[in-house]
Amino acid sequence: MPEAIRLPNHPVRKGVTVALRDESSKDSWTVERFTGTDRAVAVLDDGTERPVGDLVVVRAFGESVYPGLRSVERVERSPGQPWHTVINGENYHVLQALKASHLGKVDLIYIDPPYNTGSSDWIYNDRYVDSNDRTRSSKWLSFMERRLEIAKDLLKDTGAIFVSIDDNEQHRLRMLLDQVFGAHNFVETIAVEMSTTSGPKVVNAQQGTIVKNVEFVHIYRKGSEFDQVAHTPLLDGVVNWDTHYSMWLHDDGTIGSLGQQMMADEGVSEDIARFGFAGRASFSMNKMDSLLAVSTKARVFVESNLARIARTDRLPVSCEGMDAPVGRHVAVEAGGRTYILTRLANGNVQQVVPLSFNFRKSDDYKSRFGRTVIRGDLWKGFHQDMGNVAKEGGLAFSNGKKPIRLIKQLIRWANNSPDALILDFFGGSGTTAHAVMAMNAEDGGRRQSIVVTNNEVGPQNAQRMRRTGLRPGDPDWEAQGVFESVTRPRITTVVTGQKPDGSSYPDALAANVEFFDVHYLDPGMVRRGREYAAIAPLLWLAAGATDECIGESTQSGWALTGRYGVLFDTDATAGFSDAVTKAVLDGADIRVCFVVTDSDTAYERALSRLPQGLSVKRLYEDYLTNFEINTHGGV
Repeated sequence: MPEAIRLPNHPVRKGVTVALRDESSKDSWTVERFTGTDRAVAVLDDGTERPVGDLVVVRAFGESVYPGLRSVERVERSPGQPWHTVINGENYHVLQALKASHLGKVDLIYIDPPYNTGSSDWIYNDRYVDSNDRTRSSKWLSFMERRLEIAKDLLKDTGAIFVSIDDNEQHRLRMLLDQVFGAHNFVETIAVEMSTTSGPKVVNAQQGTIVKNVEFVHIYRKGSEFDQVAHTPLLDGVVNWDTHYSMWLHDDGTIGSLGQQMMADEGVSEDIARFGFAGRASFSMNKMDSLLAVSTKARVFVESNLARIARTDRLPVSCEGMDAPVGRHVAVEAGGRTYILTRLANGNVQQVVPLSFNFRKSDDYKSRFGRTVIRGDLWKGFHQDMGNVAKEGGLAFSNGKKPIRLIKQLIRWANNSPDALILDFFGGSGTTAHAVMAMNAEDGGRRQSIVVTNNEVGPQNAQRMRRTGLRPGDPDWEAQGVFESVTRPRITTVVTGQKPDGSSYPDALAANVEFFDVHYLDPGMVRRGREYAAIAPLLWLAAGATDECIGESTQSGWALTGRYGVLFDTDATAGFSDAVTKAVLDGADIRVCFVVTDSDTAYERALSRLPQGLSVKRLYEDYLTNFEINTHGGV
């Protein structure tokens, strides 16, 4: 089925498709003309007349739509740092707009789409899809496919996408992702422990029901270049002592016993005797957990000798054929790495692994310094985050709010570049932006996030407001939408340190963020240069969203920041090209220049005078073409 949406802020003009704003009818009509010059009453194609205020423009999938952005709020608390952006609008159209600014520029995408559980959690063709709809899976796949195709185009060749899902659609989503990204670009499916069998779930479990404890994250790469990016292993803490760590590496190359070395330490041996752990000849590793639980001296001893405490493991492939003396340890070089080898009494050569190799700070909910193991595809312990997720961001949101730690660790594993660009086009409560800001605060990074959400009102709240006479587009209705009531106040709280009720939020993060609404533009007005203000934020985004936005034309006929320039009047080409050339020679990172003209000759003249290698875009032809040819998803 075609995907249709309502555009409440789109002007009602001749030739557009409209429906009733109050949704009292599901019919739609084409506007034939207006009864007067004030355009207050529209004449529809069935001959009826309707007040324009009663109508809303409707667009079906495949029809050209021209989105622009208008700033809602701008919060700056970290001058000189890049800006995070939050966009309120239909995400398919925002993705189309981002193709004009971010084609092949996004490092990572994380999305938490509607899970299609049948509980009216998403809208298709302007209606909530519920469990009674026999084609809901087909609609959901069509809905997702259109967005994933554009998402793939936005990713860098080294990029990857993470998609959260539960078991309602995860198997179908996996096949769709295979289709869009290619089965050979499947990386992994992570099972995330989001709950435990506790509380109300216990009753069901006691009756034999297998209760749900995990959700899934499908990971797909854009291409094989993703494998060249350094991925950061994640570490889970291990409580119990591994009794295989029983060796002691002496400085002279000999190998001794950890138990004997502990008995030789005066402070540790005193605690061993005091707590009743002393054996006949030495200290047994089987008692290590009990000793470490009560003895500070033993814990300090272990943490001070991590490089000396060791165990044996199988020989790496790169060390096959190498030899080592019995009862001693030697360092060898193989495959660009240093290994420690020893020969056992039975003649087998094995690797020696010091405890320091896996005694590190863990990535658990409550991180600690201790023994760790590298995490695999089962991510345990996130049920602890879910127990406190309502507190994150200082704003409660019960409909699918994801924990910050999950997003941070996905980003850190896949690409811990300090200047990565992360996109989330099912933004919900704004967790992705919060997570990226938190990562920057921790390591001084300059990562950026682009979060896209809509201002959808939940079905029960919508029914209640309709009974009072409210309808989409009314201020009181829009105030209840997810963007206005959750996403925007949550991120503003995180950045400013002040909640909407005036109370303080103690975990504020210094960052810059700008909020935008999507507005739908008339292409004729765009061609005549009347909509520059709505297109200007897209130009700013294309240049990296760092300096100030060039928001209006200037008397000189051009404007230039440290990242981009706009030539409004081609008669000023000489001055503009001189300024751009000087800025480039002075080391400015000019990424793109925009030339406003409908003349091929004037455009070519401007192009020839600008520095070679500089990206140059033509307005408004390039903008309009982007939306005229990209109405079906991919490039």
